[in-house]
This record gives sequence, C-alpha cells and structure tokens, in this order.
Amino acid sequence: MRVLTFASQKGGSGKTTLAGHIAVQAEAMGAGPVALIDTDPQGSLADWWHERESETPVFAHTSVSELASDLRELADMGMKLVVIDTPPAITSMIEKVIEVSELVVIPTRPSPHDLRAAGATVQLVEALNKSMMFVVNAASRRARITSEAAIALSQHGIVAPVTIHQRTDFAASMIDGRTVMELDPKARSSKEIAQLWDYMNAKLNKVHRTIISPDRFTIPRRKRTQVPGVEQTETA
Repeated sequence: MRVLTFASQKGGSGKTTLAGHIAVQAEAMGAGPVALIDTDPQGSLADWWHERESETPVFAHTSVSELASDLRELADMGMKLVVIDTPPAITSMIEKVIEVSELVVIPTRPSPHDLRAAGATVQLVEALNKSMMFVVNAASRRARITSEAAIALSQHGIVAPVTIHQRTDFAASMIDGRTVMELDPKARSSKEIAQLWDYMNAKLNKVHRTIISPDRFTIPRRKRTQVPGVEQTETA
C-alpha cells in the first residue's frame, strides 16, 4: 500500500482540493482501492467526502496516535493507496503523518508568501528523509510569477511539470462532493489533474519504503454503513 500526503505550513495552498481530486483520479485510473484520511481538525476533506454520492474513494477516520496502526489495518483490508490531508501548521502531529508517508506533496501558490512558507515544510520532510515534490497550484495563466515560482521551488526539490491553474470549477466541484473530472471530464482542469496524477503515480512507483504501522479503526457516521476501518455509502 502506498501513502501519499499533502502538507504545507501555509493555509489556502489547496491541499484539501488536490487531495480529494487526486484520490478520485487515482481510483478512476485503477490505482485503488483508495482511502482518504483527514488529519486537519477543520475537517474540510471529511465534509467534502460526506457530500459525495459515489462510494469511492472510501474514507477512514483515525487519530494521529493510531495512524500507524490504522494504516496497517487498511493495508490488510486491501487498500492500495491512502491519501492524507494535513492541517496548515508544522507541529508534532504533522511530523507523525510525514513519518508514515512515502511521498509528501507540497502545494504552493505562486506568491512570495507561499514560497517563503514552503521552507518549514521542506525542512521537516528532509529531516525525516522522505521523498517530496512541489505542485504549483492555483496559478494564473501566462503570469510571469508562475514560472518564477517553479524556478524558485526547483532549487529545493522536484517540481511537478504540471501546473494547476486557478479556475472556478475547482471550487464549484468541492461544494457538493464532486471533482472537476466528474463535472466535465474534458475540461482543462480535469486534464491537469489527470496529468498530475500520472506524474505522481510514476513518482510513487519509484519510492521504495517500508511503512511500519499498528492496527484498528472506528468510523461512525450517519447515512453510512460501517465496515472495519472505512466508511462507505449506504447501499439500497
């Protein structure tokens, strides 16, 4: 089982939106079963997932203290990919999440504030000797600062060759638990997510790390059937 984490000290970098979209795209491309985990106390990813009509990806409730054990449980259940969203802060909790991750994705908007904030996340990932990559997110088309941001980030690590541009369909899709791919598969945003997942998938396949994880899950949620470790949409 592969573990992909989205992390950034800067709030508003787009972690939650990208996590949800990449998880759905991964499932659609046969990389599943995929499980989502939301470690952000705000619970934005969880809220989005509970608005979804689709049964996939599944959602797993866990605490950071039980994260390692729950990852083992998910692996035993046959999950192939876990996508984790994190809060906008550098804390001991984030450190524990990164410790069990194979690849850490750092979404960064092309702005001076975001570029400066990326440093703390990079230091933590490097200290834990984990693989990482940057994604330039919410960029304006043909804006000079977009290319400048990619160049600046490349001095500190790998930058995904796919830029995610600022478009209203990303926000619109997150309102009702969908993704841009489900709104319009032929849209530019959908193509960008598809290309980004292809790149992430290739990167993940090159990462060979053994994750040691303990066990156990609890997930009570209304209008959902409960199975050990994951939640699924209620079936008729």
